[in-house]
Amino acid sequence: MNTRFPLLRSLFPQSLGGQLLVMLLLALAITQGLGLLLLTDERNRAVRAALGLEAAGRAANVVLLLDNAPAELRPSILRAADSPLVRFEIGAEPEAPHDSAESDVVLRQIRQILGEPDREVRADVHALSRVPVPMPDGVPVAMRPMHETMMAGRTEPVELTLSIRLAGGDWLNVRTMFHRPGLQLSPQALLPLLLMAVAVALVAWWTARRVVGPMRALAVGADRLGRGLDAYPLPMTGPTEVRDTTQAFNRMKDRLTRFVNERTHMLAALSHDLRSPLTAMRLRIEMLDESEDSIRLKALVEEMQAMVEATLEFARGVVRAEPSSKVDLTVLLSDLVGDVGGDRATLVASGPLPVTIRPQALNRALRNLIDNAVRYGGVAKVTLKRELEMAIITVADKGPGLPDNQLETAFEPFVRLEGSRSRDTGGAGLGLAIARTIIQAHGGTVKLRNLHEGGLEAVVHLPIEAV
Repeated sequence: MNTRFPLLRSLFPQSLGGQLLVMLLLALAITQGLGLLLLTDERNRAVRAALGLEAAGRAANVVLLLDNAPAELRPSILRAADSPLVRFEIGAEPEAPHDSAESDVVLRQIRQILGEPDREVRADVHALSRVPVPMPDGVPVAMRPMHETMMAGRTEPVELTLSIRLAGGDWLNVRTMFHRPGLQLSPQALLPLLLMAVAVALVAWWTARRVVGPMRALAVGADRLGRGLDAYPLPMTGPTEVRDTTQAFNRMKDRLTRFVNERTHMLAALSHDLRSPLTAMRLRIEMLDESEDSIRLKALVEEMQAMVEATLEFARGVVRAEPSSKVDLTVLLSDLVGDVGGDRATLVASGPLPVTIRPQALNRALRNLIDNAVRYGGVAKVTLKRELEMAIITVADKGPGLPDNQLETAFEPFVRLEGSRSRDTGGAGLGLAIARTIIQAHGGTVKLRNLHEGGLEAVVHLPIEAV
C-alpha cells in the first residue's frame, strides 16, 4: 500500500493470505454491486414498460367504448375509467406534444388493440422532478393513507401522456404517473452473496496455505543457511512456481555446502602443509648457536606461525562442527569480562538472557571486541539488554575513537588502525574481521560508532533464537 496513506496501510493485511482474501472479496463486492445495478436498471425498464402497456391497454379499451357509445354516455364512461393514478379527459386538442423515444411500445400496443394501424395516436413519456407528489384529485378519503404509503420513499416519478383521436374528431387525453420501484433487498437475495463470500474465503485460505506454507519454509531454510546452521532439503510442495523455487534453493544449498566443505578440506591440508615446514624451521633454528641472526629468524618464524593461525581462523569463520545450544548470555559475558578485562571491564545486565548460539565461536567473537576495548581504550563497559527478539550487546571504551571514514574499514581483514607495526600491540589485523564473521554467521550484526563523550562503542545485535 502507498506510504502516503499510513492508516489504510495499517488496516490492510500484510500476509499473503489476508491480502488475497481482501482482494477477492473486494472484487466480489464490485462485480456483484455492478451486477445488481444492471439488474435493477433492467428491472426498472421492465416494470415501466409493463405499467405503460397496462395504461395503453386501458386507454385503447376506453377508446373502443367511446367510439361505439352515444355522446350522452361519454361522461359516465370517463368517470368509470378514472382512477387515482389514471385520468381520462376528452378535448379538442391533444395534450401529448410529441412521441418520445420510450413510447414506441405503447403506440404499437394501442394500435394493435384498436385494429387500426393508421389511427392517430400520440404518446409522451418523461421523468418528473424529484419533488413531493401532490395527492391527485378525486381520491377517496379511505384510499388516501394507502396512496401515501405507496408513494413514500419512491423516487424518479415518470409521467405518461396519451392522446388518441376519437371517431368524432375529438381527442382522448390520458395522464398516468408511476414510479420506478426502489431497491428491494431481502434475506433470500443476500443469501447467495453470503454463500459466495464464504466460498471465496475458503478458496483464498486454501490457496494461501498452499503458497504461504512452502514460502515460509523457504524463508526459514534460507535464514538457517545464512546463519550457518544445518538446513535440510525442503520438501517439494505447493504450486509449480513454488516447487521450482524450492528446487532452486535446494540446489543452491547443496552447491554452497559442497563449496564450503571443499574450502574447509583445502584449508585443513594447507594448515598441515604450512605447519610442517614452519616446525622444521623452528627446530633448525633451535640447533643454531644463539646470535642476533638466530634470534631474529626465530621471531620471524613465530610471527609467520601466528599469521598462519590467524588467517586460517578467519577463513574458517565459524566452526561448523560445533552444535548450537542454549546458554545464558549474561553468564557468558560475565566470564569473558572477568577473564579478559579484569578490573578494567564491567558488565551491566538486567538478568539472565537465554540464547541459542554456538558458544565457543561467539565466545571468540565477543572476546575480540572486549580485548580491543581494553587494549586500545583503557576500559571496557559491556551492556546487555533485550529488545523484542534481539539481544543487544554494547562494548564501550574511553579511547580516542576512530575517524568516521574508518569505522567500516576496521572490519576488513589485515587492516591495522593501531599506529605501531608491532604484532604485540596491533596483532595481525584480523580480530574485528573474525568477530564480524562469527556474529554474521549467527544472523546478527556488529557496528562501530564514536561516542559523543569520547571513546568507541561496538554494538552487536544478536537473534535470541536460532531459526
